[in-house]
Amino acid sequence: MSDGDLDALRAQRMAQMQSQFGGGGGNDAEKQQAQQEQMRAQEEMKHSILSQVLDQQARARLNTLKVSKPEKAQMFESMVIRMAQMGQVRGKLDDAQFVSILESVNAQMPQSKSTVKYDRRRAAIDSDDDEDYGC
Repeated sequence: MSDGDLDALRAQRMAQMQSQFGGGGGNDAEKQQAQQEQMRAQEEMKHSILSQVLDQQARARLNTLKVSKPEKAQMFESMVIRMAQMGQVRGKLDDAQFVSILESVNAQMPQSKSTVKYDRRRAAIDSDDDEDYGC
C-alpha cells in the first residue's frame, strides 16, 4: 500500500469526522446526498485496498464468505484493511494466508451454541384410531 493511498484514507476519514461533528447548515436532502456520496467513496476505497491486498482466489473466497456469513466477512475485511494500513501485509495474500486470517477472525467471533429439542409427546398425540378424511 502506498503512502498516497494512506493519505487519501486519512483525508477521507478526517472529512467524515468533520461532517459528523462539525455540524453546518444545509437542508436534509443535501446532507443525505453528501452522506451517500461519502459512503460510496468509502466502499470504493475499501474495494481498491482489498483488490491490492488479496489475490484472485482469496477475493473469490471472500465473495463466497460475504454470501454465507456477511458479518464475518465484514470483520475479515476490516482486519485486512487495518493490517494493510499498518504495513503488516507484504504483497498479495494468497488462499492459505486468507484461511489463517479467517481462523483468527473465527477465534474473535462469539460462538453461539444451538440446540434442537424434540418433543416426542406431541408426535404421540396423533392416534391411528382416528378416521382420516380425505385419504
